[in-house]
Amino acid sequence: MFNYTFHWRPALNALPQMLQGALVTLQIAVLSMVIGIAVGVVLAVFSGSRNKVLYGIYATWVEVARNTPALFQIYMAYFGLGQLGIRLDSFLALLVGITFNNAGYLAETFRGGLRAVPQTQTRAARSLGFNAYEAFTLIVLPQMFRAVFHPMTNQMVWAILMTSLGVVVGLNSDLTGVTQDLNVRTFRTFEYFAIAAVLYYLIAKVVTLGARLVAWRLFRY
Repeated sequence: MFNYTFHWRPALNALPQMLQGALVTLQIAVLSMVIGIAVGVVLAVFSGSRNKVLYGIYATWVEVARNTPALFQIYMAYFGLGQLGIRLDSFLALLVGITFNNAGYLAETFRGGLRAVPQTQTRAARSLGFNAYEAFTLIVLPQMFRAVFHPMTNQMVWAILMTSLGVVVGLNSDLTGVTQDLNVRTFRTFEYFAIAAVLYYLIAKVVTLGARLVAWRLFRY
């Protein structure tokens, strides 16, 4: 029946390699969030545009990002763009795929956040001499980010977990890729992936707790 013998020592000895992979995972997740936030803000602005082209860009991006699997989006970045002559390595393909997904979800989050900011805020800023750009960047955006801070934290955790999909396009430097390489060499699947799961859990908890601390410091008044 159950005759599997656990060997934890080799897996624990490989912990430094897995931690190095965890750093790559964080790097991809942070980059995808930074770029995704920038693109998401632009798309959220497009969502309120009367220009059909700009609104079409917003609607198409959001519909595709939210209604197709993240794995499909990463495949398209790696294999699809490759067919068009745009060849990305596995790291860039994963980054592009996750960023595309993040931007789609964040655009809808930001759209709701912009609606939560009263129009009177913009009118008051304009009456004080702010131009449209200053009113938006200095008055509206800070209030929007405050309203959507916790959903952004959830998206960051989701981005961290999505990085594990990089293994399907040959990425072997992130946490899942390193773990898979170790598993292939040793066939100790349970031990290595159990440790990887714990590391993912700890990363997610640190991000969540860190975000709560930041929110308490910034938004307690």
